[in-house]
Amino acid sequence: MSDTVRVVICGGGNGAHVFAGLASSRPNTEVRVFTLFADEAERWSGLLKENDFTISVRGQPSTTTKPSVVTKKPEEAIPGCDMVVFVVPAFAHAQYFEAIKPHIQPGVTLVGMPGGSGFEFSAYGILQEKAKSCNVMQFESLPWACRIVEFGKSAEVLGTKNTLAGAVQLGNCPTSKDPCSTLQGLLGKEPKLMLSGHLLAITLTQPNSYLHPSIMYGRWHDWDGKPLDEAPLFYQAIDEFTANFLADVSKEVVSISDAITKQCPEVNMSAVLYVYDWYMAAYGNEITDKSTLQSSIRTNPGYDGLKHPTKRTEDGKFVPDFTYRYLTEDIPFGIIVTRGIAEIANVKTPNIDKLITWAQEKLGKKYLVDGKLQGSDINTSRCPQRYGLTTLAAILGQD
Repeated sequence: MSDTVRVVICGGGNGAHVFAGLASSRPNTEVRVFTLFADEAERWSGLLKENDFTISVRGQPSTTTKPSVVTKKPEEAIPGCDMVVFVVPAFAHAQYFEAIKPHIQPGVTLVGMPGGSGFEFSAYGILQEKAKSCNVMQFESLPWACRIVEFGKSAEVLGTKNTLAGAVQLGNCPTSKDPCSTLQGLLGKEPKLMLSGHLLAITLTQPNSYLHPSIMYGRWHDWDGKPLDEAPLFYQAIDEFTANFLADVSKEVVSISDAITKQCPEVNMSAVLYVYDWYMAAYGNEITDKSTLQSSIRTNPGYDGLKHPTKRTEDGKFVPDFTYRYLTEDIPFGIIVTRGIAEIANVKTPNIDKLITWAQEKLGKKYLVDGKLQGSDINTSRCPQRYGLTTLAAILGQD
């Protein structure tokens, strides 16, 4: 058994640059970058022929290193690897799963960082039988705030989280390297990986999957179509109606979790929190008025000045931008996933249904039809039904 850890990092953005730099600096580690976007692999690979890669962490000396290969060919990246880490947006995951499927070997660990809602469904649905022999891990977010300084040459960590919550489902094939300790070694001492509960709990506890769309709905569901003089604040102008609607959607998410626990008591869903409790856990030390959900959102300094996505009219006024990721990504790769789980768990979700009905009209999509996820566009989402996963056993990875 080799002591060398062979890790594949999928992506070419900020997070992939940083992870490639940090992991390459660890002893006994072989880092392969696999990126399918445009000409990223060719550009990055070309730059590394004449340059090292510099990774810097604020307050620490920079480190010069480089990955062993940067490629867009899965046959060059995947064979013999111990771990594949997806550091790309959720909408790109399917493309990467399809690309690596022929080359995945038993015992490999697949990591979504972040995985987003339904990462495991993509794994189960696309890899099918091969997924059963893989370890599947996913985390709530990236470990760092970070940026590319110069593409293919340098990246910077602006801040590192103290802890990172996630979950793992082990495959049926013995693995030579423990998934958690291996990933922790690649990241370094921080963030401390906190693995607990089931993957499904991490899927349901993704707050942005319903936070962004709910705030969009609250502000624009009864918009009269008249342009505004300025773009409204997204979080700090949240009104009572929107906060109450967000709370109701969150309660439905918790009720889905409760139903799963009732039907499958052995499944740990404790990571699923009501949205107010999530805010207290994530931002409790920063929020200045914790009296209500509305006041907590309005007085979170991390949200200072953030505005609704808008487009400018010819006369300089503002109209909502319904093509922004708060709907185009958070609906099909967020709340639709949640609604799919609710359907399988036989939980009614009137507020989530109201949100989806409004959003799908703005997007020109059909997901929810006659009260069921049977619209023509579910195959562009990541709901479990897209992959033929229609039972609790299937979405729990037990089939």
